[in-house]
Amino acid sequence: MNKSELIDQIADEADLSKAAAGRALDAAIGAVSKALKKGGTVTLVGFGTFYVGKRAARTGRNPRTGAAIKIKSAKVPKFRAGKALKDTVN
Repeated sequence: MNKSELIDQIADEADLSKAAAGRALDAAIGAVSKALKKGGTVTLVGFGTFYVGKRAARTGRNPRTGAAIKIKSAKVPKFRAGKALKDTVN
């Protein structure tokens, strides 16, 4: 499912226009992004939790030359599925 299909699904389920469903989806994604940017977490009970994880600095290899390169540490967005979502999938 891509974004436009998700918007269509939201519009049908919530009895909204596609434009309103698109704005609602964009607002939800924006709110999650802002919370993560501030280092917070977003918990949707039954669905899951979005949080910021840390990836340590490490040494990698340039695939073209084989030379060792340093890869900086980074903050990465992560998602942990909730029990209800896990149960739905299984």
